[in-house]
Amino acid sequence: MTQNTPLSPRLPRLPLHPEDVAHRVLSAAQLRARGVSAAQTSAQCLPGGPWQHLLPGVCLLHPGPPTGRERLHGALLYAGRPPASARRAPADPADAGYGESMVTGVAALALHGFASVGDVEALHRIDVLVPRTRRLRSTRFVEVLRAASMPRAVRVGELPVAPVERALADAVAGTVDAACVRRLLTEAVRDGHCEPAAVVRELSEAKLLGRPAVVGAVDALLAEGRAVAEARLYAMVREYGLPEPLWNVELRLPGGLRLGGVDAYWPDQAVAVELDARAPRYGAPGRRGRAAEDPQWSAYAAKREHLERLGITVVHLSPRKLREAADQQATVVRTALMAAADREPAAYVMVLPR
Repeated sequence: MTQNTPLSPRLPRLPLHPEDVAHRVLSAAQLRARGVSAAQTSAQCLPGGPWQHLLPGVCLLHPGPPTGRERLHGALLYAGRPPASARRAPADPADAGYGESMVTGVAALALHGFASVGDVEALHRIDVLVPRTRRLRSTRFVEVLRAASMPRAVRVGELPVAPVERALADAVAGTVDAACVRRLLTEAVRDGHCEPAAVVRELSEAKLLGRPAVVGAVDALLAEGRAVAEARLYAMVREYGLPEPLWNVELRLPGGLRLGGVDAYWPDQAVAVELDARAPRYGAPGRRGRAAEDPQWSAYAAKREHLERLGITVVHLSPRKLREAADQQATVVRTALMAAADREPAAYVMVLPR
């Protein structure tokens, strides 16, 4: 064989599209499905050849350094390859080859658009989430994380990605930098990626709430969530033409008995709006994800019952509802205001700044 002899003269012509990552990175199974034998693949990946081994069982079909997108695609192919017992079965050429794997951690946050993690091209590590039963080792730039119960992946372009709250938990688990944790959690809520309750739930299930780097960050997360929810409530009232209420007030009976604070109050109609911005509470280990008895919710319910006995209608709104369906929540409040004319007059209450 001379220097100019082709490495594999009978290599099938592959449909390479420079703009399509899925055609630049292929698994061994996908190459076999396209008529490329293992021997031909090895020949193409020799030093100085036109291809290279990106990861075990994954080839990059050009000699240059991989892009960030190629590394992501390769990581999913590596994590998604079937067990050894199933690898002899012919692969479907149309199959993406990801299996149940999905991108998580910092790489997933970059794909979700988090500004604080930088561009996906600059990432040195890619976390992939796989079922706990998979026997797969971390290698090179791929860190394999296992889950007893896999979340439902969301699609970002062509890639399966863990939901923001799960990606956050996996990212937080990999850092001890309190400032970094606080920055990630705050951005998640401030920029509308997810709700505080969902984040705290994932952190609780991952047993991360007791970490020193997380404790203060969760307080900042809940405070940010409260501020965002209030801003959405103000925007809803003005955008949908509701009458301007009294904002953030405390209600008392004339004798001085406190009835509690509300986020918005229409005194002429005796309608109050209260935001549910509670910190989630969870039960003991062994009951992951199930809410324990919540004293704060009991206090909400008792206050609402007391106000409604006085003839005050209480509309309870969650931050998630305000984010996802502000028009529907405006209709609920408008209906309560219009129904005031058909109710018995409410008891007189004093309204004070909160």
